[in-house]
Amino acid sequence: MASTVACVSDATITATAIPQTKPLHPTQVPNSAGGFCWQVQPLDRLRRFLCLGVEGGTYYATEKQLALENVGSIHAILKDDEGALGPQVVAEVVDFSVNGRTAKQGALLFTLALCAKLGDQKTRQLAYAALPKVCRIPTHLFTFVEYAEALSVGTGWGKAHRKAIASWYNSKDAKHLAFQCTKYRTRNGWSHRDLLRLAHPKPCDHDHDVLYKYMAKGLVAVTADDEAAMQDQELMAFLVDVEMAKSSTSADDTIAAMIRHHLAREHVATGLLGNVEIWRHLLANMGLTAMIRNLGKMTSVGLLTRDSAESALVVDRLQDEAALHKARVHPFNVLLALKTYSKGQGDKGSLEWDPVPAVVDALERAYYKSFASVKPTGKRFVLAIDVSGSMTWGSVCGGAITPREAAGAMAMVTLRTEAHCHTLGFTSHLVSLDMRPTSTLTQVCTAMDNLPFGGTDCAAPMEHCQRHNVQADVFIVFTDNETYHGDVHPSQALRNYRAHTGIPAKLIVVGITSNGFTIADPADKGMLDICGFDANVPALIENFVGGQF
Repeated sequence: MASTVACVSDATITATAIPQTKPLHPTQVPNSAGGFCWQVQPLDRLRRFLCLGVEGGTYYATEKQLALENVGSIHAILKDDEGALGPQVVAEVVDFSVNGRTAKQGALLFTLALCAKLGDQKTRQLAYAALPKVCRIPTHLFTFVEYAEALSVGTGWGKAHRKAIASWYNSKDAKHLAFQCTKYRTRNGWSHRDLLRLAHPKPCDHDHDVLYKYMAKGLVAVTADDEAAMQDQELMAFLVDVEMAKSSTSADDTIAAMIRHHLAREHVATGLLGNVEIWRHLLANMGLTAMIRNLGKMTSVGLLTRDSAESALVVDRLQDEAALHKARVHPFNVLLALKTYSKGQGDKGSLEWDPVPAVVDALERAYYKSFASVKPTGKRFVLAIDVSGSMTWGSVCGGAITPREAAGAMAMVTLRTEAHCHTLGFTSHLVSLDMRPTSTLTQVCTAMDNLPFGGTDCAAPMEHCQRHNVQADVFIVFTDNETYHGDVHPSQALRNYRAHTGIPAKLIVVGITSNGFTIADPADKGMLDICGFDANVPALIENFVGGQF
């Protein structure tokens, strides 16, 4: 913890006392709350959108308004300088997708569709070339097609679009494709039959030919002659078992098919999903993401108990850091699973369960493991969390996590990494915040929920530390940037702190919502704006504090 000594006079706090409701610099713009901030640079706003999306809106802006603003911003990038930045937009989409930097794929897929339909020729080519990397499963492809259709404005699919969709199917191994396409059959009103009809892929081999016929016309269209002519009988056997499983009432028959083909939950008839033996066999071959998503269900049917071998297996898998990264498990999804599972009840439906303590603890540890590896810097940190009323509004990444809770969870990553941290909560004034390295995420989220509302003054942490001589090398402010209440701008408060203490303190602004504002002065190399729930945030903080950029 940073040391605190005697207070200094309030008169020394500000050399430039310009309230936040007035511009400090001509380049500032009004935020949605009426305060003046800087506008996030277009590519930085793109990164916010890719990471956070707009689901849930904010206190000051509806989901629709934020969506339109972000679409307009991306469109402007694609059209600026004759599309010179279009390839970089595609590269950002691929990076966020491949490296698991975002919790949900919707914003990535929408941006890729924008590039494919509204970019210049080079950007369109790159967007379609990136399709297999970003659309790894059929639901991604369906969503991309839905967005592209909305952006086509009656122009139809076009040759490049058809070719890209056809290539998506033909480029995949037939057995893998069969598994994926029977697991994810439809999305947003689209089916594989629709896409095959519109894309007209020419089968690259006999198995693809049989599979396309199956998806277009059903199993009855795959004749005995087709089966006899197949070089690999395994594909036909798989399709037969899948057709049986999706309507079966026999757990024994379904389990036998699951053993033969490692079927997923989506292959199993709904009426059998209350059977504990079905789930025992599902867990044996379940991916990490699916496992985390189904913890409540597996507990409710009695598979996960305090003493079961399956609970021990779940705990072991959640502690495998390499596996978490390989599966692209995003920290936010772990946090959401932790909050939901600990509660013992889903946010939708009537499903209830008795949480297994060991699984709760494992989710807590998995949250920290799911971030990119980071080393402590040894610097003195002030972690300042915006707990104003606007931070309780809406949700982050479309999950049941408020911006306030997300900020607390993100702050815990640094608090558990760095030895010297001073933690503050602020609204229009400072708020007592009981956060320690030993605090659990559940405790943090509960504490955040119980804090009072108020206005927003992002300068308050720096003013407090100057007034009380708190020695800090780095201020990290977790906020939605809707500051307006203070008598001095946050950037000026930092400069005043530097002048008063002689410490060249840095400011890192962790934006928790996908609006276009930041309190970080882009002209000051000691200030950095980064996106909140990016899995790379701890590494970015380490690099910035270490002077690597």
